[in-house]
Amino acid sequence: MVANNKIVIEVCATSLDSAIAAEQGGAKRIELCDNIIEGGTTPSSGTILLARKYLKIDLYILIRPRGGDFFYNDIEFELMKADIIMAKKLKADGVVIGILDKNGFVDMKRTEELINLARPMGVTFHRAFDMCADPFKVLDQLIELKIDRLLTSGQKNKAIQGAPLINKLITKANNKIEIMPGSGINVDNFIELAKKTGAKNFHLSGRKKVHSLMNYQNKKVFLDSSSQNADFEWSITDKEMIKKIVSMINKI
Repeated sequence: MVANNKIVIEVCATSLDSAIAAEQGGAKRIELCDNIIEGGTTPSSGTILLARKYLKIDLYILIRPRGGDFFYNDIEFELMKADIIMAKKLKADGVVIGILDKNGFVDMKRTEELINLARPMGVTFHRAFDMCADPFKVLDQLIELKIDRLLTSGQKNKAIQGAPLINKLITKANNKIEIMPGSGINVDNFIELAKKTGAKNFHLSGRKKVHSLMNYQNKKVFLDSSSQNADFEWSITDKEMIKKIVSMINKI
């Protein structure tokens, strides 16, 4: 059984409003990002600045220059370093990184450079791990690099599907790195996932749709081609959903 008083809920927030709602809901840590449809990219410096101003809980910044794979060119790597420097300057508590080589293993040299640049901030390795060639070998690489935390869905689309691998990773890690399940965690599967994995950190977004308050809505023009209504609705973190999940910790 997981020690309830040690369970941490981290919320992936894609806006300042979402980050504030997550804290109000009881989250203990924020991963701040942008462009969630692409799997997340680095948020603007203005967003980081105001998040640090308004939040009392830990604030981690996603360092990812684009969507797509996790093999980056020199310009993209330079941008990642600049974003880490900016995150540190804006007093973030940590960064979330992930770089793979062409063969699906951790790019050790570049990752070590990012870690050294980030310290003394915390460092999480994100779901680039779920695209790696060998999860156990890559886990060893991350432990060697002394990364603090690994975010993973257990190499499945949803963490509940990857629970068996997550449990094995936690056992193998033996407290040398924190293993944090993420992807598709909600009120319906949180307790089951916690019991199956034994994890103490959980990563979720808890989003809901909100709709535009504009009286006039021109739906003849699509700025967002994902759906007909996409320009007049978006997703934010649902404070009440986070509260509900936090309240479920005592049932584990």
